[in-house]
Amino acid sequence: MAGHTRYGFPHFLSRSSTAIGLIFLMILMGCSPLFTAQVTLDSSEQLPADGRQTQAIEEECEGKKFEDLFNYDFANFIINVGDDWAVAEMDADAFVNGSKSAVVRANLDGLFVGLAGGNNEYISTDERDAIRAIGPKCIGVMDTRVGIREGIPHRGTPDWNNMSFVENGIGLEEVDLVPLNHPEQRSCVEISSANGCKEVPVEITDDLQIQLFLAEGESNNVRFDQLPNSGDSNFTLALNITNMSYAHLELNFPVKQGLRMVNYSIRDTITNTNGTLEVSENTVLSGPEAMYLPDGRLRVNQILTYGTSESSILRQLFIDFSTMAPETNEVPEWSSNAPEDGTIIPMLDSMNSGEQMITVAGERTEMWATDESGWGLECTFTESGWTGSLDGNGNMIVSMPNTQATSSNAECYVVDHFGAMSIDSRNWTFGHVFTSSGLISETGDSIEFSITPTGLVNELEISAHAHQMNTMGQMRSVTLASEAATISLPLDGLSPGAIIVMGQAESSTMLDLDFMLDFDLEKASLPPLITVKMNLDGENATWEASGLTFTLQGDVLDPDGEDVSLSLRLCGYTTNDFLRVGSGWEIDVNIVSCSSQNPPVTVYDIVLTATDESGTMTTLGVYVPDPYANNVDDNTEDDTSLEMKEEGLPAVSMMATLSIVFLGAAFAGRARKE
Repeated sequence: MAGHTRYGFPHFLSRSSTAIGLIFLMILMGCSPLFTAQVTLDSSEQLPADGRQTQAIEEECEGKKFEDLFNYDFANFIINVGDDWAVAEMDADAFVNGSKSAVVRANLDGLFVGLAGGNNEYISTDERDAIRAIGPKCIGVMDTRVGIREGIPHRGTPDWNNMSFVENGIGLEEVDLVPLNHPEQRSCVEISSANGCKEVPVEITDDLQIQLFLAEGESNNVRFDQLPNSGDSNFTLALNITNMSYAHLELNFPVKQGLRMVNYSIRDTITNTNGTLEVSENTVLSGPEAMYLPDGRLRVNQILTYGTSESSILRQLFIDFSTMAPETNEVPEWSSNAPEDGTIIPMLDSMNSGEQMITVAGERTEMWATDESGWGLECTFTESGWTGSLDGNGNMIVSMPNTQATSSNAECYVVDHFGAMSIDSRNWTFGHVFTSSGLISETGDSIEFSITPTGLVNELEISAHAHQMNTMGQMRSVTLASEAATISLPLDGLSPGAIIVMGQAESSTMLDLDFMLDFDLEKASLPPLITVKMNLDGENATWEASGLTFTLQGDVLDPDGEDVSLSLRLCGYTTNDFLRVGSGWEIDVNIVSCSSQNPPVTVYDIVLTATDESGTMTTLGVYVPDPYANNVDDNTEDDTSLEMKEEGLPAVSMMATLSIVFLGAAFAGRARKE
């Protein structure tokens, strides 16, 4: 392959190699010899540690494939060939289960022999992050095992145009390599560990998942020499599928008129004891299956398996493609599920004219027509600038220009991917059937949903509710004719935060319209409700006999159903040492913290604060009189008081005296946690 001799097809066909898109897993699951190989340099050429590691990785990764080192449970990978027939996007998802996952973790820990935290029978988040950092560089020099060749169907080794990885386009991620909050998790013990580093024993058998995807901001992560005819002529795509224990491959090609799969071959090659090669067709494995997406793209799916007993077999898959029309091609036909002539196909009102909108979901359009080669829609609109087509998922996408027209008639035919068109057409009207707005009510407990009919249909039945991710408010309905209407959508049961309006519009002359409308609304957080219970004596607090502690009790509720935290402040000190049971709360309050107050405290001024999950707070002031201060008779003086006055000393109450004794004690309640 010109410009890519490192990935020459003869090389990739002659060795055990990786599954497409899954080779990246080697960096996470390889055996230690791959990454502990030393780079020998003269003393004058010694590289820094990081440089030695990088050079060793590049040298050892070059030409490697995933199956050279590891066997997975299942892998799913996708290749989307670009419109220019020169680049592609590769996505992969691999699953490792049970005891195999323990082997993965042990092998990965072994990669870091001699480094802090490495080879210590624990796999850490530091080790995981280090592998992520070097992963794209390793993958960038590995083989993809995919080749393309234009011309007549081709089998064999020469002249393949091979795919290669693009380092900058490679994104990597893992799931549960170091499981979060695992029962055996511990903080990393190495002094040099990063802040927050966690590690788990390598022998744990929790399932893990590895992913390769297109890096953010990049357009491709695989490239090959651009096909001279850009897919217009015949070509063969080849894959080395050796050692792929169980995997699914999906190939997606750009829209190309008439592109189809015409043949395939799975070939097994065995080297005999005398050195000769024995090649045979594998008729046991199922072949690839081709289908057309509604937007015209050709998709090929292939399930791949390779048993452990077949380790001596080199297995290759060849798929032949052509743009020549088949000898026979049936004309596509409308089905009985397609909308009749004159049907109105409703569209949502868009704030951005020209924006593409999903008008009919693919689950509905897939029942509108039939054709053995797959089909799409070709629509001509009466209004200038209007367009409509099906996307890859079958959704009908309609766009309209920035004009005053809110509706347009269209004539639509069913067309297949070889150019055949249905005999008859369907005439439909596309357009907005209502406009709408939404506001939070003055009381904050509902959305005022206002709907104005456009007149495209005579009568509409609208059903709607306030909606959040997995929660919906009560449904409300209204019938629209020619006048606008407003319905209140209750917010009961919804959490504070963003909310949308969700519902359905129905009419006998149009398709049902399911809608989700975002008016940039939020439900405000209502403040928690907190109360204090009085005791049998009609007082807020119940004092202990020592006179140093009193108990408060009460209830706290949040109207939005959120969790609420409580705190108490007294004499400059704060505590949250509450006992909570359901909505009830209780706390023992020690008054020692008030002992240094001057003048002496006779009424304890307490501030209770309730804070919900949204950060909305309610504060409540509670006043607790000092029972000893209340017992002092200002008109009566005992002998001790008279004596102290004679000596010029201020009188102190019994409570103040006890407070002085306990001066310096920490403010705390009983050991009760919220």
